[in-house]
Amino acid sequence: MESFDELLAKSTAIHGHICAGQVIGVRLAMIGLREINIKEPRGSQRKDFYVLVEIDRCATDAIQSVTGCSLGKRSLKWLDYGIMAATFVNLKDQRAVRITALEESREAAKKYCPEITDKYQQQLAAYRVMPEEELFQLQKVKVAVPSQDMPGRPLKRVQCEKCGDWVQDCREVEQDGKILCQPCAHGRYYQIIA
Repeated sequence: MESFDELLAKSTAIHGHICAGQVIGVRLAMIGLREINIKEPRGSQRKDFYVLVEIDRCATDAIQSVTGCSLGKRSLKWLDYGIMAATFVNLKDQRAVRITALEESREAAKKYCPEITDKYQQQLAAYRVMPEEELFQLQKVKVAVPSQDMPGRPLKRVQCEKCGDWVQDCREVEQDGKILCQPCAHGRYYQIIA
């Protein structure tokens, strides 16, 4: 795998700017891959692991950049929890680790870079050098990845009996004896304006 600095440069280019979230995300991804024994995430092992992210912030772009995982490849899953955390799952041996960024690291940044007075710049610099145990909590976990969430071709496709949209990967809903898409069964996030 590339060095931290090389991965951070690539992540920053994809994300559009450098920020503390990029540093956290790159470090978090490198640790996650190490913990599940993935050495070639973009090479021979690219189909051997799965990542679940719990926030849609800067660090998630960094995790995607480092791992090569993406929503479109079905190797990255976003859970809207609002927690700066990610879980890495080795699909071959089921080894998994959940890594959470510690809130205390914001305050701890002061001791690593006391000469920097701007707190965001201080965190950006400190997160590069802070020991991982002060920046992250690691938990060995067990994750059951449902077959319909696995990377690869769709397991099945069905047509909604109400609107006609096609639904893949077992996301359909049976309601009153009919097969429906989730928007028809539970309501849409949008409003149709003829």
